[in-house]
Amino acid sequence: MNGVAAPRIAVDSAPAPDVQGGDALRPRRSVSVVMVVYMTGEALQESLACVLADPLVDEFVIVDNGSSPQEAERLRLLAERDDRVVLRTGHGNVGFARGANLGARTAKGDLIVFLNPDAFLQAGCIAALAREIEGRAVPCIVGGRVLNPDRTEQRGARRGDITPVSALLSMSGLARSPALRKFEVHWEGEALPEQAAPAPTISGACFCMRREDFEAVDGFDEGYFLHVEDVDLCWRVREMGGEVLFHPKAEVIHIGGASQTSRLKVEFHKGVGLARYFAKRAGPLGRWAAWALAPLVIAAAVARPLLRRTRR
Repeated sequence: MNGVAAPRIAVDSAPAPDVQGGDALRPRRSVSVVMVVYMTGEALQESLACVLADPLVDEFVIVDNGSSPQEAERLRLLAERDDRVVLRTGHGNVGFARGANLGARTAKGDLIVFLNPDAFLQAGCIAALAREIEGRAVPCIVGGRVLNPDRTEQRGARRGDITPVSALLSMSGLARSPALRKFEVHWEGEALPEQAAPAPTISGACFCMRREDFEAVDGFDEGYFLHVEDVDLCWRVREMGGEVLFHPKAEVIHIGGASQTSRLKVEFHKGVGLARYFAKRAGPLGRWAAWALAPLVIAAAVARPLLRRTRR
């Protein structure tokens, strides 16, 4: 956030009423949280504290893709003080997908919770994720309910199937019309389900997979550097006949935009990721067309932050 301190979020670390008995999960399924860090800023300290306050966290793997000297030193001291913390560093900025895979390979837990470094776990989030994934067919992915600091549901927390058509109609606003509503990608305006429900795509800010799930789909596709790797992962889980679930009671507050990386750079990587994803889905026959449209996809992604600046 370019030097702007992240807002403090009140977090209750006591077990939530709807997940009583979560501690019973510990003897059966050990939990590792994997977090990839890169120039996160002030939000990181709050996020770390929330993870370490959760009673179900057996191991906390932090993959440092690049931090300021001050942040790097704080992470080193944290790993020295708390034996649950495992710090992987020195490999440079290898991108989120490779960093997350490195964290998963390092982790020893039966359950792996992937969490963004600017996301704050709320009470009972991990217990709800862990309980829901028990007994599900392999592969399965359970995503949490990602909230803004004001506790409204964040855009992208649960999404429909992301295809070139649905992405175009959603970004243009045409999918808001009744005739094209089925193509709307963003579901945060839909009624909240009472329990975990299928969703084609969940947010990569906070989700859980069993180790066997992650290995069944060969982890993240390391061809993605930043963004869209979560969309790709959900698609591959569904392609294998697995389940992608959105859990309304596994809550996490996500600051978003906390990274000190240039927004244009972030949007560029997002555009490249979308182009790669569409090409993968198109198959051999349509791949050439997907790559031919790649410059337009990338240009549309980069244009968004530029348009926001001109409107201010």
